[in-house]
Amino acid sequence: MSKKLVIKVTAGADSAERCSQAFTVAAVAVASGVEVSLWLTGESAWFALPERAAAFELPHSAPLPDLIDAIRAGGRITLCTQCAARRDITEKDVLEGVRIAGAQVFVQEAMADGTQALVY
Repeated sequence: MSKKLVIKVTAGADSAERCSQAFTVAAVAVASGVEVSLWLTGESAWFALPERAAAFELPHSAPLPDLIDAIRAGGRITLCTQCAARRDITEKDVLEGVRIAGAQVFVQEAMADGTQALVY
């Protein structure tokens, strides 16, 4: 049975440690061969945009752009539909490979057999 990890990150620069933990866990899981689906919600929605991660700084943590690249290379990143709409973010605005999807897709992924869901 293959394992899948669904991570919802609700924090952005407003809670840098929590945000960094979510991206770090997702990147490490991808590197470990786990199927990863990372959901950007709330303030983390901004990291779906090019160059936004470059402004994020947290001492003693991996650079956020590197973590995002690692996750995109081997996993999936999804931006919450409502979070995108509240920030006037459209599909043409986001990083290559980032999709926009809603709660129904999140629930479907999180409830799938062999899936572990985490929320940061």
